Amino acid sequence: MSVIAGIGFTAPWLLLGLLVLPALWLLLRAVPPAPIKRLFPAVTLLVGLRDDDSQTDRTPWWLLLLRMLAVAAVIIGLAGPVLNPNARADGTGPVVMVLDASWAGASHWRALERQLDSDLTEAGRAGRPVAILRLTDPAPLVFQAADVWAQQLPGLAPEAWRATADTVEQSLAHLEGVTGGFDTHWYSDGLALEQQDALLDAFEARGHVTVVAPPAPVIGLRPPTFVDGAISLQAVRADTSAAQSLTVLAQGKDPGGTLRTLATATIDLAADEAEGETRLSLPAELRGRLQWFALQGRRSAGAIALSDDSLRRREVALIGSVSGNEGLALLSPLHYLRKALVETTDLLEGNLTDLLPANPDVIVLADVAQLPQSQEAALVEWVENGGLLVRFAGPRLAASDTARNEEHVLMPVRLRAGGRSLGGAMSWGAPKTLAPFAENSPFFGLVIPDEVTVTSQVVAQPDPNLAERVIAELGDGTPLVTRKPLAQGQVVLFHVTANAEWSSLPLSGLFVEMLERLAVSSAAQSPDGAELEGTTWSPVQVLDGFGQIQDGSSLPGVAGPDLVSEPLGAELRPGVYTSNGRSLARNAVGTEDILTAPVWPGSVTLRGFEQSQERILGGLFLAAALVALVIDAVATLAVSGLLRLGGGAAAVWAVALMLSAPEGQAQETDNPPALTSEVSLGHVLTGDPQLDQLAQDGLRGLGDILYFRTSVEPANPAGVDIETDELAFYPLLYWPISPQQPLPSPEAYEKLNTYLQSGGMILFDTRDADLARVGATSDAARHLQRLARPLDIPPLEPVPQDHVLTRAFYLLQDFPGRQRGAPVWVEAAPPDAEQVEGLPFRNLNDGVSPVVIGGNDWAAAWAVDENGRARLPVGRGFAGERQRELAYRFGVNLVMHVLTGNYKSDQVHVPALLDRLGQ
Repeated sequence: MSVIAGIGFTAPWLLLGLLVLPALWLLLRAVPPAPIKRLFPAVTLLVGLRDDDSQTDRTPWWLLLLRMLAVAAVIIGLAGPVLNPNARADGTGPVVMVLDASWAGASHWRALERQLDSDLTEAGRAGRPVAILRLTDPAPLVFQAADVWAQQLPGLAPEAWRATADTVEQSLAHLEGVTGGFDTHWYSDGLALEQQDALLDAFEARGHVTVVAPPAPVIGLRPPTFVDGAISLQAVRADTSAAQSLTVLAQGKDPGGTLRTLATATIDLAADEAEGETRLSLPAELRGRLQWFALQGRRSAGAIALSDDSLRRREVALIGSVSGNEGLALLSPLHYLRKALVETTDLLEGNLTDLLPANPDVIVLADVAQLPQSQEAALVEWVENGGLLVRFAGPRLAASDTARNEEHVLMPVRLRAGGRSLGGAMSWGAPKTLAPFAENSPFFGLVIPDEVTVTSQVVAQPDPNLAERVIAELGDGTPLVTRKPLAQGQVVLFHVTANAEWSSLPLSGLFVEMLERLAVSSAAQSPDGAELEGTTWSPVQVLDGFGQIQDGSSLPGVAGPDLVSEPLGAELRPGVYTSNGRSLARNAVGTEDILTAPVWPGSVTLRGFEQSQERILGGLFLAAALVALVIDAVATLAVSGLLRLGGGAAAVWAVALMLSAPEGQAQETDNPPALTSEVSLGHVLTGDPQLDQLAQDGLRGLGDILYFRTSVEPANPAGVDIETDELAFYPLLYWPISPQQPLPSPEAYEKLNTYLQSGGMILFDTRDADLARVGATSDAARHLQRLARPLDIPPLEPVPQDHVLTRAFYLLQDFPGRQRGAPVWVEAAPPDAEQVEGLPFRNLNDGVSPVVIGGNDWAAAWAVDENGRARLPVGRGFAGERQRELAYRFGVNLVMHVLTGNYKSDQVHVPALLDRLGQ
C-alpha cells in the first residue's frame, strides 16, 4: 500500500489517470471551435435585440470543472483510498498470528479483535496466507486466505486459563509440521509464559517476529483466605509503574435469594508494589452467603476469586451424656471433638431442645443412647431436611437396648447386646488396627498411622444391608464407622468413643481428617493432594475467560489430587467443585501466583495496538462522482435551453433527496409501533416527579412478574398525559391520586369517558389505607371525588367474594399493596345477578369493570429498581414478603381481568375451581 498525503491507496498506479485531466480540459474547451468574428455594418441594426432561445458557443467553465471533478473522483475511488492506513511494511510470504488467548487478555479482547481484523485486512491486500495459533488451545497450523479468518473472528474468545508448559510443547510440535518460512505476529496478553524463550526462538528461526503489546496492564485477584477472624483479599499486578487503588466487591445472595454486592473493600497499591492486601470482617451469617469476590471494572477470570468452604465455617452442635467424670477434661467425650473442631468450625453446646432451632449444619451425639420422644421426632425431621447427625458409641450406648431388636431411625445399623473388648484378659483378642479404606468410602486415600488401635467397640448386627453401610472397618472386617441416608440427610455412627477410652483414634491426625471428609468441619487452609487422595470432585460452577459464571454440571469429575496440583486447562477449569458435601474452589490466579510482564529481546519488533482504524474511502469517492455526473446532466440540459431553470433545480433537489434518504424510513413504515403490537401498561402523570417515578417502577415490577409467570409479555410501561396522549393503546391505566394534581380539561374528560366506554380500565389508588382503617378521609380521597365527578362511572360496591378479580389467575381473598385493610371498589353487580344452584359463582357482568378504586398503594409494593430489586420495604420479615407476593398476585389478576374479561365465570371451569377450593 502506498501512502500519499496521509491517505493510503491499494492500487496507486490508477492515480496516473489524473494526468489525463488537463488534456481532457483542453479537448472539451476545443469542442465546439470558437467562431471567428467579422464586422458587418448591417448587423449593427440588430444590436440590443435578444433571442428567446440562445445557445452558448462554449461549455461554461464551471461545468467543465464539475466534469473534471467527477472524472477525478472516479479515478481516486478506483485507486482504493484508505483513511488511517497501516503504515507498516507489508512483507511477503505466509504469516502466523499467535494469540496468548488467556484470561489476561479478556479485558481488552474487543480491541484485540479490531486489531486482528485490521492486520488480516492488510495481509489480504498483500496476498499473504495466514494461520492462527492459540497457545491456550493449540491446533495444527492451517494457512488460509485472510478473509476466511476474518469471518471466524467472532468465534474466537479467551480461555479461563493461561498457556502451560504442555500447551507450549504442543505448539512447538505443530510448528515442526510446517515447511518453509513465515513471519510471526505475536499478540501478547501482557504476561510472561513458561518456555517463552523456546517458543520465540522457534518463531525467529522461521522469519521475522512482531510482538503486539496489550493496551492495559494485567491485574489479578488471589483466592480469599480466612486469617485471624477476617477475610484476607490479595491483588497482584504485572505493571508496578504507578500507584493504583482497586475496589473489591463481595458478592452473594441476600436472604431473598437475590444476587447482590454484600460488602466492598479497597486495595491500595503504591508505586513499585506488585501485591496488595486488605482485610474484610464480616459476621458468620454474611460470610456464609458469599459466592465470589470481583475486582470492580475488570472483566476477566483472573479478576474473580471464587469462595468455598474455607470461608463458610460450619456450625456444629456438640451434645454429650452427663457423667460424674465430666469434670475431668481428658475423660470428657466432647474434649477431643472440641480440640479437633474449634479451629475450623463454630461450636455450639447445650441442650438439644435449645440447639435445634439454631439449625446447625452438624449435630454430634457423644455416647447418647436415648432421647425423649419429642426431641427424637424433632431430630429426625432435622436430619430429613438435610442435616448431618454424627454419633459416637460409649458405655451407655453399649448397655442400652437402642437398635437391638430392630433398626432405629437415628442409627445406621442394628447393634449387638453389650460391647466388644480387645486386648484384656477376658478379651476377644489383641487390639485391632484399621483396615485400608475401600474405594467407595469417603475416607479412601487417607493414610492410617500404625499407632491407631481399637480396644473396645460396639458391634453391628449382621444384616443384608450392613455391607453397603460400612465406610470404615477394622483389620478383621468388623465395622468401625457406618452410615445411612435419611431422606435428604444422613446418619453416621463411630462404633468407638469420642475420647481415648476405647481407641487411640481421637489422639491422631486421622481423626481430624475423617471428620473433614464427613464435612463435619471446613478447613481454613486449602488441602493438599495427599489429603484429597481417593476423592472425586464434580464441577458445579466454572468460569469462562471473561469471568462469567457458567453451569459446570455437564463436565466430568476431577480426581482430588489433580484438583489442587494440576495446572488449569481444558480438563480442569477454574470453578467450584464439590464432593461429599464439601466444596473447593479453583481460581484462575492461585494463592502463590505472581504476575510477571514479558521481556522481549531487541531482535523482535514491538508495537502497540493501532489507535485509529482504517476506513476505506473508495465508495465515498465513487458516490461523489455519481452525484456530480447527475448534476452535470441536469446542468447540461439547462445550459442548452432544453430544460428551464426551475425544472432543473427541482430535478437536482429530487436526486439529492433520493441519495440522502435514510434507510430507516422504509423500516419505520413497515414496523408498527410497540404500543399496537404489545400489551402496554400506562400510568397517568400527576405532575409529582417522585410519585410518577414510583408508578413507573411499580408497573415495571408488575410487568416482570407477568412475563415470568404468565403468557403476557408486556412492553415497558409508559407515563400517559391524558391531555395529549392517545389512551386506546393502554388496556389498563394506573392513576395514583395526588392532591396537587390539577383537574383535567373538558377535552381530557371526554377522552377518559370514551376510554372507559370502549373497554379500558382505570385503577385509582388514593394510597391512604392507613387513614381508611380508622374511618378518616384523606386529601387524596377528597381530590379523587373531584376528579371522578365528570367521569361516566357506574355504581360501585366492594369486591364481592365471587367477583372474577378473586380468581382471574390466582385465588385471592384480599388485595393488599404496601398497605392493607382499605376496601377495593369495583362496578356493582346487576340486580338480577343471583346465585344459581350448583354453581359457586354468580354471573356478574359480562364485561370488565371500567374502574377499580382502592387505597393500598399497590405501585409501592410492585416497584423495583433497574436491577430488579424491591425499592420499598413492605411490612416486616416473612409476613411483609408474603404481603408483597399477594400484591403481585392482585396485579396479575387485575391484568388478566382486563385482557380476558369474566371467562372464569364460564361453567366449563367450575369443576377445576371446585377442586382447587376443596369443595
